[in-house]
Amino acid sequence: MRIKWRNNERVLLISMILLLSGCITADPRESASTVAKKSGMQMKEFATNGITLRGWQRITPPVTRLRVYIEGDGFAWVSRTQPSADPTPRNPVGLQLAAADPSANVLYLARPCQFIGPPLPAACQTRVWTDQRFSTAIVEAMDAALSQVKAQYPQAEFELVGYSGGGNIAALLAARRQDVRVLRTVAGNLDVAYVNALHHVTPMPDAQSAINVAPVLRNLPQIHYSGASDSTVPPAVAARFRQATGPRCTQVAVIPGMDHSGDWAAVWPELLGRKVGCIGNGD
Repeated sequence: MRIKWRNNERVLLISMILLLSGCITADPRESASTVAKKSGMQMKEFATNGITLRGWQRITPPVTRLRVYIEGDGFAWVSRTQPSADPTPRNPVGLQLAAADPSANVLYLARPCQFIGPPLPAACQTRVWTDQRFSTAIVEAMDAALSQVKAQYPQAEFELVGYSGGGNIAALLAARRQDVRVLRTVAGNLDVAYVNALHHVTPMPDAQSAINVAPVLRNLPQIHYSGASDSTVPPAVAARFRQATGPRCTQVAVIPGMDHSGDWAAVWPELLGRKVGCIGNGD
């Protein structure tokens, strides 16, 4: 028997097929690889403290300054109570920022277990991207990756850029290391306890928080960007961090109309052009 389709039924069927095809082919790993390749970045992996970190880099030796981008928390939770089985971000804003950077020397670091697999290795337990994502072990793994880069390029000094939860990691790394010269964050979660309380989520007792090391960073040139429409990490977070570091070397800037996961890459080249320095140093 031949089935006759009306035009609207054909349109609906085609739309469903395209939608399903998009769901099947839109692999966030492939999408990220495409973004990186288009900007001339090559994939690199770092084996650190039992955790593999995925990165992409565009490096032209000799390397004296290297801008390092650290990704946000990614797809850590399916809902407020259900953790994700894979933290790979669907919208990797940190990678998009790195790709928009015209500098000769750029390194992007995903957070632990992002863009790895499938299948994920045994070390990638759910706690790595949920309640332990800011733990000492995770920060040490990210620090180890930077040390591997430093071993390869001994003259390199770092400019760290962190997006969302990656902003917390970037600030914590800056406080640990002696080779960080500039810190930038974009929608950075610089006060973990404050942000958790703001959203009425469970406290993270093992989390290191940037605001707790703020005094160590008081002499480091830094700027923290917030979106005026960001309800996830509102501008008050950066303001609290500036109060904790003091104003001499810390700038904050609120970008009109921008939300947490907005198109930060579109404005990033302009934001990178803003001078970052300390009052009283001729800046």
